[in-house]
Amino acid sequence: MSHFRYLKWEVEQGILTLTINRPDKLNALNFETLEELRTAMRNAYEEQSIKAIIITGEGSKSFVAGADITEFMQVNEYNARKISENGQEIFSMIEMCPKPVIAAVNGYALGGGCELAMACHMRIASTNAKFGLPEVSLGLLPGYGGTQRLTLLVGKGKAFELMMTGDMIDAHTALSIGLINHITSPEALIDKCKEILNVIMQRAPIAIAQVIECVNAVYNESKNGYQVEANSFAICSHTEDFREGTKAFLEKRKPVFKGR
Repeated sequence: MSHFRYLKWEVEQGILTLTINRPDKLNALNFETLEELRTAMRNAYEEQSIKAIIITGEGSKSFVAGADITEFMQVNEYNARKISENGQEIFSMIEMCPKPVIAAVNGYALGGGCELAMACHMRIASTNAKFGLPEVSLGLLPGYGGTQRLTLLVGKGKAFELMMTGDMIDAHTALSIGLINHITSPEALIDKCKEILNVIMQRAPIAIAQVIECVNAVYNESKNGYQVEANSFAICSHTEDFREGTKAFLEKRKPVFKGR
């Protein structure tokens, strides 16, 4: 995947690491980077050798420090809705990915960067990470799903506070309000993500994909989450992995799952 201009694509032992690579711009998301993310996620969906994904930013200072403000000078009443819907669509691809996706937040995660991190299934932050949705200071609001995901993650009152003030919070505050899962040193960040993913990759892949679908259904008003769960339970019951898992349990050995 050498054709990307602003993304690094690295696969090791089934884990794809996608690195936003615009360090001179603090990895700000311009429109081209967003489209590269779309392409990368589409490829990650289809590539069977990829079992899990880490999304991070290049360098030690920034995960993604927001959208590229120079491009946002083009926003007007005619194109703003399309820009927002396009970003939402790309981030939904991450959220709905049937393979586990972890954001390795290695610095500033502001605006669109915070929204990108929230679209991932989990967030691991280094001690120097900073989170914020400062769009109101530009006369805007989060447009890539941030108003929805932040509220679901931290609750209505705290979401109002963070989005209305535009204030930044550090990693320890983010952990205390439920925005992130773990904090590590900057040096241990990627290893911690891989540690978690290596545990997940030992489990049944179809079951993992169904867990993702069921959890996402909680936040989709058009779906009956309990029915989605029942359907997913039925899907898993027909898999070879289910038979292998139960057999291994009875035989007191580790299961060998094949994703079918």
